[in-house]
Amino acid sequence: MPRNTRSNPAGKPPSQRQLRAGELVRHALVDILSREEFRDPALEDVSVTVGEVRCSPDLKQATVFCAPLGVDDAERRKTVTEALNRASRFLRGRLGREIDMKFTPELHFVSDDSYDDAAAIDRLLDSDRVRRDTR
Repeated sequence: MPRNTRSNPAGKPPSQRQLRAGELVRHALVDILSREEFRDPALEDVSVTVGEVRCSPDLKQATVFCAPLGVDDAERRKTVTEALNRASRFLRGRLGREIDMKFTPELHFVSDDSYDDAAAIDRLLDSDRVRRDTR
């Protein structure tokens, strides 16, 4: 099941409004994260990719799924995610200047493990055991 089908508490898929708002926030955050310099040592010299942004039905909360590029260490990813959560008020202020929404959503950063899952599936599909079964 795709991740973005579980955005609403009732288990309903997200509305078109939520999807549009999430993409708007995601694009703006990517721009902000690429050009801002942070004082937090955990965010120095780290490129962060934003895979998805899920907005609440009222668009006042946004969950940002992110991962530092080129970092395989789970502890390091956790450190970067925690640093982004500490900087969320600063990022929300920058975001408010970038997007045209009635409310600027509160940002909650979560480590995006889907890249690890995709890599594990690739390794599994490349294994000799699977190749033998598909011939």
